[in-house]
Amino acid sequence: GVAPGAWPQVAMEASELWVGFVGAGRMAGGLVRGLLQAGKVPASNILASAPSDKNLDAWRELGCRTTHCNLEVVHRSTLVFLATKPHILPGVLEEIRPAVGSHHIVVSLVAGVTIQTLQRLLPPWTKVLRIMPNLPCVVQAGAMVFSRGSNAGDEEAALLKSLLSSCGLCEEVPESYIDIHTGLSGSGVAYVYLFAEALAEGAVKMGMPGALASRIAAQTLLGAAKMLLETGEHPAKLRGDVCTPGGTTIYALHQLEKGALRATVMNAVEAATNRACDMAKD
Repeated sequence: GVAPGAWPQVAMEASELWVGFVGAGRMAGGLVRGLLQAGKVPASNILASAPSDKNLDAWRELGCRTTHCNLEVVHRSTLVFLATKPHILPGVLEEIRPAVGSHHIVVSLVAGVTIQTLQRLLPPWTKVLRIMPNLPCVVQAGAMVFSRGSNAGDEEAALLKSLLSSCGLCEEVPESYIDIHTGLSGSGVAYVYLFAEALAEGAVKMGMPGALASRIAAQTLLGAAKMLLETGEHPAKLRGDVCTPGGTTIYALHQLEKGALRATVMNAVEAATNRACDMAKD
């Protein structure tokens, strides 16, 4: 233990970082697995709260400490992740507000709740950041964006980024990009699953067993994504490289263009982004 006054100096030392989660659902679970597998924070330094034991059992199996008391999480942590459902959050903030000190870093994962709202419902000095992860954080291949509130400085941003980079790609962005990230990446993994399913079904139609087709489809997506990230090339350039004149790929791409794949996917990102914006207004 460290006296509360000594916190800011040691906050960057991960072994001395006490991390709390208010809410212990799937996304919080994904983040905590990333932190643990990267060895960023020992499980014994992590405390999670939830109303029932349903979600907490999995955290205990990971070696984390659990409680039903949100206030206890705030009292015993420096870095507090808020991971409740949006409609529950105002009540939770009201409950924990008296315990939030200037040494706390409060990071919200809650969809649709703006930094402005968080800052209004917490003490005025609170260091607030907002992150939007996606489900592949569970396998350390997430894509996350975060934005900082007015009291969160470079040190807090750097701490969050160093912790979360263990869960995947992590970029600091203006808050207005968070809803777009939800449509592109939060929901986007589902578009990719749909595409993977269709790829495999095409191969099944041509005579390949389903399980094998699914594995090859998944590896194809992984390899294509990895090349995009590691070469930094524009997708159109890489796509062109695969197309030999008169070859198989261009015949296939012609069919995708007839089916308006690109326009449909753009519409999907737009629809999910607009829905995220609407949810934020409710």
